[in-house]
Amino acid sequence: MNVDPKTAPTITPREAESPGLSANPISAGSVRAPEKGPGSWQIWLWRLRALLLVTVCATFGVLLLILPWTPKWTDNPLLLTSPQLRDIVSSGFVRGFSSGLGALDLWLGFWEAIHYHESPS
Repeated sequence: MNVDPKTAPTITPREAESPGLSANPISAGSVRAPEKGPGSWQIWLWRLRALLLVTVCATFGVLLLILPWTPKWTDNPLLLTSPQLRDIVSSGFVRGFSSGLGALDLWLGFWEAIHYHESPS
């Protein structure tokens, strides 16, 4: 069977929808609608998430940075009943470790605040 290269075969809409013609580049499934970006409510949820993360990180960071060096760290009702645990918690290593975690937490919160961006869509 000879096919004239100047004439293109015609396809009816019913044939274009059939699964047997998936190799056809002009099938109905290959045309996509333009993708929409995130909705305004999703952007506000991302902003709220970033704000809450920065607030929580900054609060816990400051708390862990300062609290180990105050008397409230060792003179609390939970530690007064256990002298061995009070000795461990009042050691310089544990206080420094918790202050280091506080500094790390502060850094994480500020890093998130500085590097937050929204896609321009």
